[in-house]
Amino acid sequence: MFMNFRRIKKRQCVQLIGTCFALSMVMVCWEQLDHHVMSHMKSYSYRYLVNSYNFINKSFTISREEAGGLNNFSYLLNHERKCATYRDVLLLLFVKSSPENVERRQAIRSTWGNETYIRRELRVNVRVVFALGVYPNVWDRAWVQRELVREDKRYGDLVQQDFVDSFHNLTIKLLLQFRWAHVYCRHARFLMSADDDVFVHMPNLVGYLQGVTQKGARDFWVGRVHRGAPPIRRRDSKYYMPYKMYPWASYPDYTAGAGYVVSGDVAEKIYHASVTLNSTLYIDDVFMGICANVMGVSPQEHLYFSGEGKAPYHPCIYREMMTSHGHVTDIHHLWKAATDPAVQSVSSGLLGRLYCTAVKAMLLCRPYYFDSYSCKAAFS
Repeated sequence: MFMNFRRIKKRQCVQLIGTCFALSMVMVCWEQLDHHVMSHMKSYSYRYLVNSYNFINKSFTISREEAGGLNNFSYLLNHERKCATYRDVLLLLFVKSSPENVERRQAIRSTWGNETYIRRELRVNVRVVFALGVYPNVWDRAWVQRELVREDKRYGDLVQQDFVDSFHNLTIKLLLQFRWAHVYCRHARFLMSADDDVFVHMPNLVGYLQGVTQKGARDFWVGRVHRGAPPIRRRDSKYYMPYKMYPWASYPDYTAGAGYVVSGDVAEKIYHASVTLNSTLYIDDVFMGICANVMGVSPQEHLYFSGEGKAPYHPCIYREMMTSHGHVTDIHHLWKAATDPAVQSVSSGLLGRLYCTAVKAMLLCRPYYFDSYSCKAAFS
């Protein structure tokens, strides 16, 4: 009896210590748990209200004069005839770039953003434009600007306005894209916005958009959709959103700003919405969601548009890939691998399809979150 009593006491003591340790960990991590679990649950249940009612739209609506005052920036570099020389433009593709990212722009020009290759091999007109502001460092700004002018004289594809190129001015850069499209390239069937560290599988994208065109593309907005995303309230995050600027528990549904495509009619709607909305909300993809919500346009999920993560390197992935995020030094290698004709043969036939389904399941259906393609993509 004495030994059993001591064994019981010892077990209870271990359980007590374990419980205290678990409670301590929960208390230490509560802020993170509250943000990543509770706020997402709350925001997702709230998103129906955000998407269905117009109280957000009214709160952001301002006069055209006020909106114009927030976005009254002059062009430093522009190419008004970039689209006008082609009557049939399938895609106007804006790459959001920073003034100093010369090597990224050059890599894009020589791979997936090469207009000559696209016209020769894919038989369509795609116009690629880099959207920029001015270099943030005032001491080096003049030197950087001279280099940009030299680069633009050679390639003729930079569109720049005189706002400071920074994270908190991304909404201004978004407005630059839709305003430029409205004025200079309204006849483009589609508009795409992408970051300069995004890889675009141009053959796959062109084929996809041609198929959409045949079905009649209207109210078309496709990308990696965020549904019921909560505003981040932690001040140490670059995505911090103060209550004063956005007091609600959920954002309207929107696509990740890394890369998305809209049809020409949606591009027009976004432009017209933007001229009466308060653009001081500096998270550009969220502002895009608000503009679309005003115009009654909803985003559509595409399983092979990447979020923040980098897609796995494998031929079975390349066959379906539209975009992949986070590529800087590997653009040339990825372009060569992804456009290799042998990629198509890997998944041909019943055995090939079964093989690729198994491979994609292993690559995409992982127990941890890395935000490239979802597990559903493996079985599509």
